[in-house]
Amino acid sequence: MENLDEITAALPPVTSCCGGETGSTSKPLRIDIHTHIMPARLPDLKASLKSCCPALPPTLKRIPISLCIGTTAKVRIRRMDQRAEQRRRESHGKAKMMIDGKPFRDVECNCWQPEERIKEMAATSVDVQIISTIPVFFNYWAEPEHCADLARYLNDNIAQTCSLYPKKFVGLATLPMQSPELAVAELKRCVQELGYKGIQIGSHINSWNLDAPELEPIWTACEELDVGVFVHPWDMDNKGRMEKYWFPWLIGMPCETTVAIGSLIFGGVLERHPKLRICLAHGGGSFPYTIGRIEHGYQVRPDLCATSCKENPLSYLGRIWTDSLVHDEDALMLLIKKMGVDKVMCGSDYPFPLGEHEPGKLIEECKSLSDEDKAKLLGGNAIKFFRMDETLYAKDA
Repeated sequence: MENLDEITAALPPVTSCCGGETGSTSKPLRIDIHTHIMPARLPDLKASLKSCCPALPPTLKRIPISLCIGTTAKVRIRRMDQRAEQRRRESHGKAKMMIDGKPFRDVECNCWQPEERIKEMAATSVDVQIISTIPVFFNYWAEPEHCADLARYLNDNIAQTCSLYPKKFVGLATLPMQSPELAVAELKRCVQELGYKGIQIGSHINSWNLDAPELEPIWTACEELDVGVFVHPWDMDNKGRMEKYWFPWLIGMPCETTVAIGSLIFGGVLERHPKLRICLAHGGGSFPYTIGRIEHGYQVRPDLCATSCKENPLSYLGRIWTDSLVHDEDALMLLIKKMGVDKVMCGSDYPFPLGEHEPGKLIEECKSLSDEDKAKLLGGNAIKFFRMDETLYAKDA
């Protein structure tokens, strides 16, 4: 394993759009709160999730996504033969993710190699990544105990990565949300034993929206443990009219995110849990741009919208955080105007193609923002949301 100093020292200085090197202490800390990672090895489906496959670079090996422990297996793992090994050498560190025997996504080694991530972070002026599992590993549909085993495995892996490079990575835990009892137990383990500052959850849990009464113990635990909750859209509608044009990602994800925060507001979750810190992925989805319609509906149809929520939806804007992933300067400025400059954080969705390929570039190049506001958006707000010790990540530390 390469030494962090050796990795960064081998790179040429990277200059910013304002001139100067990224190592300059005059530049604000840049924290990318929305990045995904996966283990370099995965549990063996034929054995207990407590034991894992032999170590390997997960190149063209079939990677299990929909884990089917205890049910009819839909995913096969094949040992690499000589031809597969040859393909591995030719693939330059790529992996093919399969769901139900069908190709889902090709990923590169920056998805599982922290050393590669650090090199790319240096090249794009990112100082720290908040790392979380790829949402396809949520597996909320699975048997709760199997999902809990996988969550422990993923969380231990992320914690190990953070311990190897404590100045570069901060982890978000994943939980078996379909079993609130198991989820709370894993949350406590992650915070109290592994030092986690936050969790990543999906936008809904099977048939439950986030206002489901079954989830109340989780919100209570998040308040008590003072962890940030990053809500990432997943399990979007991908059938019928939504099958074409990448609609689940382009349209379905913003909708999912809006349903998630709408449920937390209208379901009274934010009212019952005033200390709960929620951050929405992808710039809050459609929510910041439809809040006027949502608030109007609350006013004109209280019989439908105000059954559990006593406060006007607008009153919660100062409590909701988002990442900055909107790909458009006008959208970013409206997002900041609606949510507040203290509530938006740099997030790129690294290392996936729909993300911002130069994290924070939209913020940095926005002429309408002051240097003080840019510093908040690029890193200062993340320090506050995740209760990070800023001195640990100072550039001259």
